[in-house]
Amino acid sequence: METTHRLFVDDSRDLRAVADDSVELVVTSPPYPMIEMWDDLFADLDPAVSSELESGNGQAAFEAMHAQLDRVWDELERVLVDGGIACINVGDATRSLEDSFRVYPNHARVTEAFEERGFDPLPDVLWRKPTNSAAKFMGSGMIPPNAYVTLEHEYVLIFRNGGDRRAFEPGADRRYEAAYFWEERNRWFTDVWTDVKGELQGLEGVPDDVRERSGAYPLEIPYRLLCMYSAYGDTVLDPFWGTGTTTLAAMCAGRNSIGYELEDTFLEAFEGRIDDIGTLSRSVGRTRLERHREFVDQRRADGDGLGYEAVNYEIPVMTKMESEILFREVESVNRTDSGYAVEHVPLETRN
Repeated sequence: METTHRLFVDDSRDLRAVADDSVELVVTSPPYPMIEMWDDLFADLDPAVSSELESGNGQAAFEAMHAQLDRVWDELERVLVDGGIACINVGDATRSLEDSFRVYPNHARVTEAFEERGFDPLPDVLWRKPTNSAAKFMGSGMIPPNAYVTLEHEYVLIFRNGGDRRAFEPGADRRYEAAYFWEERNRWFTDVWTDVKGELQGLEGVPDDVRERSGAYPLEIPYRLLCMYSAYGDTVLDPFWGTGTTTLAAMCAGRNSIGYELEDTFLEAFEGRIDDIGTLSRSVGRTRLERHREFVDQRRADGDGLGYEAVNYEIPVMTKMESEILFREVESVNRTDSGYAVEHVPLETRN
């Protein structure tokens, strides 16, 4: 099986290289309005952002920043298939302007924008992001009432393009082979993820300055979302590509991908990330199988059974829908004019 991964150094407010209704899934983390590290980016896109910040008009600056993101959301409505899913990782911002401190609710503003474009909001996910601070409040001293809780979580907002779910041909192999395990479903489809920070990071070899400017999220997040909301043969789009974590996850998951990024420095750094993609993809698949075997052992120790046998691996599974699960690993990566062509083979493991 071959997947393609196209990369564009371009402005994602105009996805002209992406055809209408050609993407099944969007997984991205945009720059967060009112987070200072992205002020210059938003000001380059709209000089009014700088003027409003200098004037201390936080709400106007917030809205001007989101107006630039709105243009990307317009494009997502066009390129996503009916029933396609958009997963937007975003955090809220806290900021002081003119000695006034407040929170800027990015997640609420993004949700409003997608609803205005005809997307149906689905239940979202919170995940606990790593923090280096031991303090659990903002403010000074131990006396109420002028301290504030810290923001230690981010949102994965999930939207469906239109009201109908995607349809597949009955018994589609590419869907059943992309199944997840019963216990993975129970862990993944919960609204709070506490098990992702630092897991499957895949950020080795990325220069510190590039990583900081990208705001990269852990590899586990896009990989999990790809497994949850797409099948083999689907295409995932990341309009805010950064260090390429979504494309890396797509390579590991056996999906096609498209990435848009303004800075070509990030694309240069990505070359180092895929040097060992075969080993990484193999490790991801084997880790999932090993965790499943641990689940099987624990269930048997508790005196419970499993109802079915997997076809491709010598393991029992809970449901018939899991029985055809087939992981794929990267065998080779070839550079193309527009990105990469990746050859995948079925994952083989020691039993």
